[in-house]
Amino acid sequence: MSPVTDDLDALRDRLLRFVSDRDWERFHTPKNLAMALAGEVGELLAELQWLTPEESVTVMAADPDAAARIRSEVADVTNYLVHLAAALDIDLVANAHHKLDEVELRYPPGAQPRA
Repeated sequence: MSPVTDDLDALRDRLLRFVSDRDWERFHTPKNLAMALAGEVGELLAELQWLTPEESVTVMAADPDAAARIRSEVADVTNYLVHLAAALDIDLVANAHHKLDEVELRYPPGAQPRA
């Protein structure tokens, strides 16, 4: 295992323990987790929505309050994604590598993204 995989496994285990300790498993179905994930992505988007492309690149250094809100939303997105993957028995790291393999074949070096 790599440090990233170990860290994701530890995060997954902590999330599942958090839910179990509160007897919330019945609420944490894949559908509900996907809906919650979409909501958190929307909250993250709201933090970046009206920034110029240039501001979106520098916001973390330029605006400490916005940076704290963005970090919080990224954490929410991460937690829901890890929890959803666990609920669906998806290995996030292996699945991401597999998808990247597909994308690398579709877009070799020098290829332009589709418009």
